[in-house]
Amino acid sequence: MDVRTYRAATMHDALQLVRRELGPEAAVLHTREVRRPRWFGLLPGTRQIEVTASAGVHVPSRLPPSRFRREEPLPAAPAPPSMSPPPPAPDAPSALPGPCFAQPKPSVPTEIEGQLSDLQKMVEELCRQQQGGHRHDLPEELFHLFTELLDAELGEELARELIERVRAEVPEGQRSDPRRLKARVAQIVEEELRVAGPISVVPGRVRVAALVGPTGVGKTTTIAKLAANFRLREKRRVGLITVDTYRIAAVEQLRTYADIIDLPMQVVSSPREMREAVKRFHDLDLLLIDTAGRSPKDEVKIRELRAFLTEAEVDEVHLVLSSVAGQRALIHTARHFATVGPTALILTKLDEATGLGGVLPLARASGLPLSYLTDGQNVPDDIETADPRRLAELILTVDSPSGAR
Repeated sequence: MDVRTYRAATMHDALQLVRRELGPEAAVLHTREVRRPRWFGLLPGTRQIEVTASAGVHVPSRLPPSRFRREEPLPAAPAPPSMSPPPPAPDAPSALPGPCFAQPKPSVPTEIEGQLSDLQKMVEELCRQQQGGHRHDLPEELFHLFTELLDAELGEELARELIERVRAEVPEGQRSDPRRLKARVAQIVEEELRVAGPISVVPGRVRVAALVGPTGVGKTTTIAKLAANFRLREKRRVGLITVDTYRIAAVEQLRTYADIIDLPMQVVSSPREMREAVKRFHDLDLLLIDTAGRSPKDEVKIRELRAFLTEAEVDEVHLVLSSVAGQRALIHTARHFATVGPTALILTKLDEATGLGGVLPLARASGLPLSYLTDGQNVPDDIETADPRRLAELILTVDSPSGAR
């Protein structure tokens, strides 16, 4: 196994050495700060960053290959100065520091487990109907609406709850119009959803906003969209900080966007470096922080993430979740990331989702408002501020809720 150690003055320079000699897919095994002694060890030397990496170590993924994620190659060279950069490399799992890696015990992921559970319920329901044993207690017009909600991937319990509210609020003589009934359901959903609005930039002081979440949800692409919109459309002074040093390609992806948009960018590898980087950007309007993807089950990495955010003194923490994940997986992830203090939710990949039935249970379980929705890879497009009416419409859409505005 070819394991090499590199030293440089900064984390960025060390990662450049790794990329140049081992390639962009190299795994970072360990990082630390060292000092080169001077005068036979009697005087402290200059500070350096030491990175141990290997191109031959296989780092096992914490998530199985998903049919929803696109595997797109990293562009060979930065794009010309235009607002249509090459497709970003997908988020990869973080490499765990240490000399060796234990193969994880095979288990059914939460996302797949939730989908199997929903599928089992649907099969049982069809069997009962085929056997003539299903006797629904809903009037015909409400039963048709009930089946539409199930088709929109709302769970049976939530669908029945909404139908019972409509039954209690709409008199029997006014239920003949199915559009009226569905409009009432949409109104109920809209009233329950909370939104946070866009990131709030305050004149005269830097606004610090961080994006956190599991791997593969599109944090880096989303942060590039936010940076481009605030810089080019709102004419704000924007800076970028990335802590995603586990993936060489992730740093280069964000740096490509920073060069195109003409934004200052810093790479940090420790909480102390984070504090210093934030201080250097004190004269900006908005500072966006891109963090490494964390498994919601990895308590150690979650605590490490919280330390970075504490040193940055963030004003907003947006939890980024993929809309293609199942309801149980979304709620499970939101609960485990609650310890880092998220203030809002960002839903990504609406263009890949077959339904958004899990959004309302997610909003209920997390208690968080929604800030942004994304539905594609184009920068600075394919992002919008969350609106409760539009979101309710997307949730109740039977077909794929891809974000046609």
